[in-house]
Amino acid sequence: MKTIEVDEELYRYIASHTLHIGESASEILRRMLNLSPTVAASKQEAETVIPVAVTAQADRVHDVQELLDSGELVAQKKAVDRFLLILSTLYRVDRTRFAEATELLHGRTRVYFSHSQQTLLKNGKHTKPKSIPDTPYWVITNTNTERKRTMVEQIMLSMQFSAELTAAICLTI
Repeated sequence: MKTIEVDEELYRYIASHTLHIGESASEILRRMLNLSPTVAASKQEAETVIPVAVTAQADRVHDVQELLDSGELVAQKKAVDRFLLILSTLYRVDRTRFAEATELLHGRTRVYFSHSQQTLLKNGKHTKPKSIPDTPYWVITNTNTERKRTMVEQIMLSMQFSAELTAAICLTI
């Protein structure tokens, strides 16, 4: 068995193509390159196994990158619609981290996210709460575009997305 070094981006790309737990990097690359599987069992070779956590992270990154590349964001005419689409995608890719990130995010006197419209209205008469599509969450929307970008940035960084992907997503709002 030979060892090669790959950068983080390439590693994530390979990991994002894992089909089952315990699949080795060699198996993934052989499948992607349409090469026949090896008979490694007779050689007792040890192969690098890509951890499930890395695979899950790569899937999350892939889904957010796909939103960025799809053109769906730029098709939205209003900043608030792009904002809601991004939030919906972040929720879909990792509900637990999204919940944790939104719990920490609030203003001095305002609550930004809630499971109910009434909670947001209670914290300000002109908050213009909107339901985040396909989620149980509501968000205030009467903030300016820069505040919306800051909210998305804080959520994405809290969810452990890269600064580069976060910045690219924020620029679309």
